[in-house]
Amino acid sequence: MRQFSVLSLRDLLVASGPTLLAAIAVAVLAYIWVDPAPPRHLIMATGQFNSAYEEFGRQYAARLARDDIKLTLQPSLGSAENLQRLVDGKADVAFVQSGSTADGQAERAGLVSLGSLFTEPVWLFLREGAKVTHLTDLKGKRINLGPEGTGVPRLFRQVLDANGIEPNDLQIGALENTPATVELLAGRIDGLVFSSAPEAPLIQMLLQTPGIRLFNFTQADAYTRRLPFLTHVALPRGIVDLGRDIPSQDYHLIAPTATLVAREDLHPALVGLLVKSAGEIHGKAGWFQQQGQFPSPKYTEIPVAREAERYYRDGPPFMQRYMRFWLANLFERLWVVAVALAALLIPLSKIVPPIYVWRVRSRVYRWYGELRKVEQELEATQPEEREAAREGLLGRLDDIEDRVNHISIPLAYADELYRLRSHINFVRERVRGTIDQHGVAVPLAR
Repeated sequence: MRQFSVLSLRDLLVASGPTLLAAIAVAVLAYIWVDPAPPRHLIMATGQFNSAYEEFGRQYAARLARDDIKLTLQPSLGSAENLQRLVDGKADVAFVQSGSTADGQAERAGLVSLGSLFTEPVWLFLREGAKVTHLTDLKGKRINLGPEGTGVPRLFRQVLDANGIEPNDLQIGALENTPATVELLAGRIDGLVFSSAPEAPLIQMLLQTPGIRLFNFTQADAYTRRLPFLTHVALPRGIVDLGRDIPSQDYHLIAPTATLVAREDLHPALVGLLVKSAGEIHGKAGWFQQQGQFPSPKYTEIPVAREAERYYRDGPPFMQRYMRFWLANLFERLWVVAVALAALLIPLSKIVPPIYVWRVRSRVYRWYGELRKVEQELEATQPEEREAAREGLLGRLDDIEDRVNHISIPLAYADELYRLRSHINFVRERVRGTIDQHGVAVPLAR
């Protein structure tokens, strides 16, 4: 039965209630304030229609959707516009080409790199009739570099400058990739410049189009010395189509790298998830890369986020290796809560037991005050008046004993209750006059 329980649940709850409330408050504050939950929606700035950025953006959206994160893709002109969207807070993450920012510019703008993803060779496609063998032959030619929102105009102007060519020496166009390709095929321009991964549909198409040839950067190593953000890559003979021997020779190309750039306030858990997705998408061997070469913290002038560096160094967090993203994130955040609770509960655990003992024993001890009052009244009564006062005092003792008998107390403290009842009997015998205040029997009068 409840009155014979080993512990008093009510007293335990009352004694530990403030501690529990404090622990819950600390846990909630730690959960919310120390490391808030990752958002379930991100915005990614990608690139132009039919570009590699657009294609890779779709792959990122599909992978993040597996972890219930919606990735909204924002088409853009390219790197320059993507950088501006990040700075303006209109995008959370974006594709940016290396060399698109000046030293320290990205850091001052609060941007971080999540790693380089793939090389983006500079593809200079020309009509065969253009007769261009060196870049200096581009003077007077109609060359499309794309809109200023892309990274290509800035990049190619640096290439032209390295050759001593002024932009005014060319007829530079600013069409987007698709209409520029139409103009090239129609013969209305002499060439166009892309900077893209080979997976881009337009690149694949132009490499196989008769009458269109790719410019060979035979001085590629020299460009990489002059422009450190560039690397030298080779397009092997026959890589496009071995059967038709396309291309029919090896081509030397110069290539910046595509970087995944984010705002520095991006949630740390999402940084790891994006780097993991980048490994799944870009980690395979390709035309210009070996297995596992990308993603990489190298080849970027933008500082790499600390969480991304940790991921590249140590791999995914321990729990994310065995659990789904949200469950692993929950447990990782609970570690913070557990530490906060331990810091609070260890000292409070020393306070709760004494409070519990005091509450249980107070049910018994309060009646000692009533017994003491009876004894004081007995002692204050004159000897000749005690006989008349005994009946009232004995009645009060009977009432005290009856109420004590209804006390519900845990069995662990039953000795306190029985000691109280023996003391009630002791005071009763004193009132009757059979013992004195020391418990010594009083001789009966003859």
